Amino acid sequence: MTIAVLTADDQPLMRAALRMYLSAEPDFEVVGEAADGLEAVELAEKLQPDVVVMDIRMPKLDGVEATRRVTSLDRCKPIRVLVITTFDLDDYVVEALRAGASGFLLKDATSEELVHAVRVIAAGNALLAPAVTRRLLDRYAHRLPPVGAQAPEVLGSLTNRERDVLALVARGFSNAQIGQVLHLAPSSVKTHVGHVLAKLGMADRVQLVVFAYESGLIHPGAI
Repeated sequence: MTIAVLTADDQPLMRAALRMYLSAEPDFEVVGEAADGLEAVELAEKLQPDVVVMDIRMPKLDGVEATRRVTSLDRCKPIRVLVITTFDLDDYVVEALRAGASGFLLKDATSEELVHAVRVIAAGNALLAPAVTRRLLDRYAHRLPPVGAQAPEVLGSLTNRERDVLALVARGFSNAQIGQVLHLAPSSVKTHVGHVLAKLGMADRVQLVVFAYESGLIHPGAI
């Protein structure tokens, strides 16, 4: 199956590099390139890619708002967004994750890491760097909005085991690590994670991390 990718970056050299790396893969097709956030949204709606590789800082519309609009487009299969950023823009990453991004990658990542990230996200999963996501949320949790009134009610729909699994997902544990802590087979953990995603109406593990912080299930600095 071919993975259709749209790239969005205001730097021509970066767009060229992304095209070169992604086009070298036999199962990837770069269907378009956007030079700003507004164009990214327009092309995403027109071209219906599987994944958008989105720079966080762009003219006309920043990557956060562009991500929010792209992930909100009405289509049968959701468009996944991979945010690319630099260390000094961590706060934007948190906002992009809350806007619906499925993960993020640093701009100094290798071509192999980029390809891997796109494949992971195209498959409907979050980028496999939950521990990094947790550290970002620890650092910027004070910027998250107050817990909504419905959060305790939503948490109440989870079983005790599902809450335990959610808490460990939010701390950056893999399925294998969660299984070791809770004495469960990885397949059972995967099933529990699937139930939690379904009950909370979320798409991937990154959204679970954000929810765990916003609901108060996990607090900054939790280990």
